[in-house]
Amino acid sequence: MKQSVQTELKSAKQAIADNAEAFELYYKELVSWNEKINLTAITERNDVYIKHFEDSLALLDVLELNKGTSLIDIGSGAGFPGLALKAGGCMADITLLDSTRKRVDFLQHMSEMLGVDCTCVWMRAESAAHDENYRGRFDFATARAVAKLPVLIEYAVPFLKQGGIFAALKGPAAAEEIDMAKTAAKKLGAKISDIIEYSISDGSKRAIILVKKISQTPTIYPRPSARIAKNPL
Repeated sequence: MKQSVQTELKSAKQAIADNAEAFELYYKELVSWNEKINLTAITERNDVYIKHFEDSLALLDVLELNKGTSLIDIGSGAGFPGLALKAGGCMADITLLDSTRKRVDFLQHMSEMLGVDCTCVWMRAESAAHDENYRGRFDFATARAVAKLPVLIEYAVPFLKQGGIFAALKGPAAAEEIDMAKTAAKKLGAKISDIIEYSISDGSKRAIILVKKISQTPTIYPRPSARIAKNPL
């Protein structure tokens, strides 16, 4: 495994500047809907732009999200990173997956408001990953979640085509999760390939852990969520 360092986020910052009107609309709708449903604890404008938009668009500097590629955003919530990528002009086909109906309603509404074509799916990840419409269908998967890496790997890798990449957006302690996730990656037919470290504009350290699918995932994975939580791989 090699380690890369990405500090400038040139593509991310340029995408926000080039799509300023879209991101301002996104911000206003996010704050408005957040008064009715729990979407984010971060609502101050500058914080949303840096901690949500810029951090989500860091993937533009890491993955080749070209036209004709596909990405599934697992536990998309308020659309970070998947919908933010679309707002920033990402050409990949993006599926936004969330288990909460009200959040999926927001994602659908926001996609329509932004005029972007996202597939919004109301389903639990462990169920969707066993559905033939989603299992093994994507070039990329991503998750921006607080769950530990072994848990995220079990949810994400089954969605990938062989050779596909799971990008886990993590905080500054990401490297500490690598060793505990190696067993999970191997069992899922994957390997941890890179850690991309960077800083967002407020100076906060971030990392993206890349996991590559190298062989078929056994059909028993992912397990039911209760088993994943109780006995991580």
